[in-house]
Amino acid sequence: MTTGRETSFRILHLRIPVVREGLVFIFPLLSISVFLWILGISAWAWFFSLLTVFVISFFRDPERTIPAGDKAILSPADGKIIRIESCTEERFLKGPALKVSIFMSVFDVHVNRIPLSGRIAEVAYRPGKFVSANLDKASAANEQNALLLEAAGGTKLLFVQIAGLIARRIVCWVRKGDPVERGRRFGMIRFGSRMDVYLPPNIQIQARLGQKAYGGQTILGYLP
Repeated sequence: MTTGRETSFRILHLRIPVVREGLVFIFPLLSISVFLWILGISAWAWFFSLLTVFVISFFRDPERTIPAGDKAILSPADGKIIRIESCTEERFLKGPALKVSIFMSVFDVHVNRIPLSGRIAEVAYRPGKFVSANLDKASAANEQNALLLEAAGGTKLLFVQIAGLIARRIVCWVRKGDPVERGRRFGMIRFGSRMDVYLPPNIQIQARLGQKAYGGQTILGYLP
């Protein structure tokens, strides 16, 4: 499912597997690389060519096979699961929750996906610092964008896009009131970041500490 605010970039119905936001970086770097090769400045041509490949890789947007099961909560991000803990979420859920933190390195896919079908009840951006996203204090201190999702039966999930040391731009394509489907793309964070997911405390957890998660594909847990 795609919308005008999502990442799909199409030419004559052919999908280019990079996010639209990446094109403003890719095309100039590619042009510089070609120009340097034409001039025969090989050292700089190699440098810009490799940089172009890296940027294309960062902004890649692969298709994902979405697992079946309405009660399966999917990972909203690619990356390493660095924390699983019980907590109290005061800002939106106002109660107990199970927090799963996912760290996205510069080598991970940075397109974010909806973990459960429902409706976006709230979107709240908050400016902040840019400390390393793998540190615990990043959850409270860093620039972030929180999305509260309300699923069927009143189940609520909170997932928070958090900027990192290098990441300086949080992108979100959904708005308050939008209906959303599991696995749908909803945003991205540029150049290394973190995603905190607050799950119901009675969830049947599947995620494991240190596990590699894939957005829209890895199952974090099951609703009761």
